[in-house]
Formats: sequence, structure tokens, C-alpha cells
Amino acid sequence: MTDKLIIFDTTLRDGEQSPGASMTRDEKLRIARQLERLKVDVIEAGFAASSNGDFEAVQGIANVIKDSTICSLSRANDRDISRAAEALKGANSARIHTFIATSPLHMEKKLRMSPEQVLEQAKQSVRFARNLVGDIEFSAEDGYRSEMDFLCRVVEAVIAEGATTINIPDTVGYAIPELYGNFIKTLRERVPNSDKAIWSVHCHNDLGMAVANSLAGVKIGGARQVECTINGLGERAGNCSLEEVVMAIKTRRDYFDLSMNIDAKQILAASRMVSQTTGFVVQPNKAVVGANAFAHASGIHQDGVLKARDTYEIMRAEDVGWSANKIVLGKLSGRNAFKQRLEDLGVQMESEADINTAFAKFKELADRKSEIFDEDILALVSEEAVGNASEQFAFVSLSQHSETGERPHASVVFTVAGKEVKGDAEGNGPVDASLKAIESHVKSGAEMVLYSVNAISGSTESQGEVTVRLQNSGRVVNGVGSDPDIVVASAKAYLSALNKLQSKSERVAAQG
Repeated sequence: MTDKLIIFDTTLRDGEQSPGASMTRDEKLRIARQLERLKVDVIEAGFAASSNGDFEAVQGIANVIKDSTICSLSRANDRDISRAAEALKGANSARIHTFIATSPLHMEKKLRMSPEQVLEQAKQSVRFARNLVGDIEFSAEDGYRSEMDFLCRVVEAVIAEGATTINIPDTVGYAIPELYGNFIKTLRERVPNSDKAIWSVHCHNDLGMAVANSLAGVKIGGARQVECTINGLGERAGNCSLEEVVMAIKTRRDYFDLSMNIDAKQILAASRMVSQTTGFVVQPNKAVVGANAFAHASGIHQDGVLKARDTYEIMRAEDVGWSANKIVLGKLSGRNAFKQRLEDLGVQMESEADINTAFAKFKELADRKSEIFDEDILALVSEEAVGNASEQFAFVSLSQHSETGERPHASVVFTVAGKEVKGDAEGNGPVDASLKAIESHVKSGAEMVLYSVNAISGSTESQGEVTVRLQNSGRVVNGVGSDPDIVVASAKAYLSALNKLQSKSERVAAQG
């Protein structure tokens, strides 16, 4: 029998720590449903103690998701752990993930605690959590830079207290694959009760080796859980990429000899949903899910693939959700076809009224472009979900004039707390004029740190998806807008970002 590898997805927690990638409760729920369709074993839904919004998101996901274990992160203190347990009450299968730093640098500079104090805190937190939930994961933050003797003591102690999963993260992305794999192996060999827990790896991508390090932790170290995110989303350079780990294990089963629950055909849908929700565009040459992942430009490669696909392709595009036989919807498509497509894409609407509203938006879009692709539908539904939230600002209409030799001018009509207002401004281009027209009324004072345009599907008729990242008073938010008109998409994205800046929910930063 082959061993099973547990896939622990932390897109909704660690992935959300990317600057501007914070998600609403409804957005998290939608992604969690797709992760369930992907058959992820464990979904880390958030950090319940960090804010009321995160608590509600964890609680909502725990009440809805039935086939995956739902996990909440907590620091090693009773308040965090109690809050996590409360949020997880409705889960079919619940896990508390508690952590404390164990490296000399973190203990001295961040925690200002002695090693003995950290050891005692780790034991107490696991003991307390074990009385609330049966499945407890313990993480030694900055574990890879910890002293081996001390880390062995901590791990042995928390397993004795009831920890069922032990995670040794490379929190700062410092590890090298062979060294990291041997580090996990040595720990497992030196901890007397190591066989009483599942060992887990959680690697960051600062040196571009998160996937390689994770796989080394599995193959050399004997870890049987990998913590990862869709598209490798995460703070700094990101996390270990779920799609890359999964397809490496599947493609090289001859080497790893591991089984997984994952339905790989749901990978692409998950990738697109996370990208469109967060505004983090997937680079074209990204492994597995990038637009060029299965494209061949070289004549020699094309000739080889036409003769035999395995000359240059080690996995099939359709195995991860790409399809050459797309069913394209149009303005003659009915409500049932639209509803079925939503189900095929893993999108679940809260009510029939929501489906009707989305269908009306679909028909409106179909009048403007002849073919509606899956990407268009996901963008439409994502925008609709954002629009359903109680928002301060909402787009109504836009007019702009630009001509060679003249300074562009734009007028934007939008609502502020339900009341229509109009802003006018000139700018260096139609987009600049439109955003200045909004800002002339809002006066947010926010600094734009990113403006990105991405074509949702092919051709000049494609919808444009715009991401705007704003920074104000230390807060960084992303806004996403889509429309066949790039200028309109830009205005929608800017208003979306302004709405997120209006949200006052404070979050406590986590590591792992």
C-alpha cells in the first residue's frame, strides 16, 4: 500500500496575508467551496482571533463545508484557542492549529521569552486546545532556524500533550531542499514519540524553492502533510504552490509512491477563482495553471507534440482542468444553461434571487460580446458577490473624451452610501482622468501602488480585468473590476479598492 499525502490548503489564511489580498466572508466561502470540490483534506479557513470578520469567515466555512477538515490558526494562548474552537463548533471535522516561535532570534527579539518559557507555553496551549477539539496541529514558527536539541524537546512535549500533527515551517524561505529534508528526518529520528503524530511541512518561496523544499521534506524527511496555497499566493514571495506539489506527486508517482485525495481537474477553476478574487494575476509561464503552461511555440516542439504528445508534455492539460472543447455561452443561452455552467464551475449562489441577478448581468454582457467564456462568468459572479456586500461606493456610469493633441476628460457617476454623485476631471489619459474624477469627490488621499490590466479571454472583444492596489495610512488593499471597456473596468476596480479601505476591521498579523 502507498502512503497518503495530506494536502493542507492555507490560501484563505496565509495566502490572504499577501498585501491587498484580504477577502470578504462571501469571497472566502466561495473559494472554500471550490477547495472542497478540489478535495483538499484540510482547509485553513482563517485566524479566528484576529478580527470579527475572520471569526465570521471561519464560522461560516465550518458550517457549510462538510467533506474537508476546517482549521483555524491560533497563537499559543487561551484566548486565541478558545476563539478558534468557538468558530469551529459547526464543523463536521475541526482542527485547531496553534503556533509559537522556537528559533533563538524569534524568542529573543520578538517574543522576549526564554526557551523554557516557550516550552511551557507550547505545552500549555496544546493541552488547553486538546480539551476543546480532538485534532490539534502544532507549528514551531521559524522551525528551520531553531536549534535542533531545543526543537526536539518542544516537539516531544507537545506530542505528549496531544498534538496530532507537527509542522516544521521554513517561515522565512531560508531552506535548501536537501538540508531541509534531512532536518525533518533528523527530528523524526531523535524525537522518541515522533510516530504518534503526522509530520507536516510549510515552506515559503523567498529563494524560489518552496515547492522543492516541501517535496524534499516529504521524500527525505518523511513528512505526510504539505501546507500550500492556490497559485502559491502568500506574503513576500509567496508560499508553496498547491498545483505544483500535486502534479509533481501525480506525475512522478514512480518516485514518490504517494496517494492523494485531490481531484486535479478542479485545479484550474480554483486558480482562476483565487486570481480573480484577490486581483493577483497568474503569470503566463506559471507551471500547471499559467496560460502558456501547455503552449508550444517552437516548430520542433509543435512537430513532436503533433506526432506524440509525450515527446514534450509530461502531463495532460485536461488533467488539471484545461479543456480544448469549451462550451461557449451567448446571448441566446437560457437561464438553465447559465445555472448549469455555474454548477460546473463550482459556483454556488446563496438564493434563486442571486442567480436571477447574476443571469441578468450575464445577458447584459452577452449583448456586448458575442461569446461568453468561463473566465467571463467567474469574473461576473465575483463582481456580483462584491456588489452584494454593503458598500460605501458603487459604479453607475462613465463618459470620457480623448483625442490626439487634447487633454482627456472624464465624468463618472457613482453612488456614495446609496446617493448618486458625479465627478469630473482631466488626466494624462482616459483611465487617469476617470480615476481622478472619482477621487475629486471622494478625496481619499490614497496612493496607487499598482495598476494592472489583464485580458480575461482571447481577442479584442475580451473583457478586461483591472487590478488597482491602494495604500493609505499603512493599509494596502486590492480592488478588481471587469468590463469590455477598460476605462469602465478601471473605475470599478478603483471603487472596489476604496470600499475595502472603508472597512475598519483590524487584523492581527500571523506567521507560520
